[in-house]
Amino acid sequence: MLTVVNEDGTTPHGSLIDDIVREGARRMLAAALEAEVNAYISELADQRDDSGRRLVVRNGFHQPRKVTTAAGAIEVKAPRVNDKRVDEATGERKRFSSAILPPWARKSPKISEVLPLLYLHGLSSGDFVPALEQFLGSSAGLSPATITRLTAQWQADHKAFMNRDLSATDYIYVWADGVHLRLRLEEAKVAVLVMVGVRADGTKELIAMTDGYRESSEAWAGLMRDCARRGMRAPVLAVGDGALGFWNALNEVFPETRHQRCWVHKAANVLDALPKSAQPAAKRAIQEIYNAEDKEHAAKAIETFAKQYGAKYPKVVKRVTDDKEELLAFFDFPAEHWIHLRTTNPIESTFATVRLRTKVTKGAGNRAAALAMVFKLIESAQERWRAVNAPHLVALVRAGARFERGHLVERPEAVAA
Repeated sequence: MLTVVNEDGTTPHGSLIDDIVREGARRMLAAALEAEVNAYISELADQRDDSGRRLVVRNGFHQPRKVTTAAGAIEVKAPRVNDKRVDEATGERKRFSSAILPPWARKSPKISEVLPLLYLHGLSSGDFVPALEQFLGSSAGLSPATITRLTAQWQADHKAFMNRDLSATDYIYVWADGVHLRLRLEEAKVAVLVMVGVRADGTKELIAMTDGYRESSEAWAGLMRDCARRGMRAPVLAVGDGALGFWNALNEVFPETRHQRCWVHKAANVLDALPKSAQPAAKRAIQEIYNAEDKEHAAKAIETFAKQYGAKYPKVVKRVTDDKEELLAFFDFPAEHWIHLRTTNPIESTFATVRLRTKVTKGAGNRAAALAMVFKLIESAQERWRAVNAPHLVALVRAGARFERGHLVERPEAVAA
């Protein structure tokens, strides 16, 4: 292979190393296609007509076509097979179909998987050509028709997900939150309600998601009732922000579940009500509460906060003291789990990607498309979620084990023995 190399090491098609990789990929693919065809013909070498001539033979090559791979766009000439055998059931001629390079393939499976993910994660369809041409050496992209088909498939996937049986999975901890998305074809925003749970093995998993009206009690209750109908047990602890709709619904559907308010939302709510000059010190005082050594020290930190700010800002202090029980609930669970249970960060971090995607596309077209998009984004993010710390303790929480200052308390019979 002779290539003109510029002084800076580049070639007319990019860098020299990229050209070498693409040429190597082209030769390897050509060799694999040849081997596949030769194996097919050899296997059927005994198939002959009445004159003794072979029924399956080589027949030159198909027209060259470009295939986009991870190594870039490469030109391929696939071997052609003349198969004269007739299918007795249908009466039609049999055909050779390559398992390596099907007739319709223009992208490798990996590229076909990456493009929808890039679209989901914030690259607009119009940006595909300039963005990917530098990497793949071709104008790979998703047409509007392809995006429409993808959205329809994602909607079907979400529907199947929301109909699955939940009786075989036990969720011990649950995070709940909502994200508000703008729709291009509707004036009002849509509230997407999301529930993420921790299984008995410590792994995190999307439980359910649907759209609702402003995170109302009825919308949350409808989602939870549907989960209960499909076999979901009441979680031991639920973590959420201060939205009353979720907590009212939880009390109705899963009354035995304990409440934990998100400290990130609570801190923001408290600090927003204080003058800017008082916010730095107040922020440190709030951190002293949720970073306390144990529940007893956290309660004392709340008392200190109340003394420090109660005289000047009594309403602000009440935002903490009135929710004391719900804010400190996480201290009754394993210390290794505290960092996971005091905020709704597992959902919030995923919502950041959702907001980026909708910002690029200026909002989904309708509610069904918005739900499908959020579902696929969370499904994609779920693959990167790590299990909670000390996952072996999660099953003990479900079994009713008691923890004091974050440590497992021995059972009375074990102590007596």
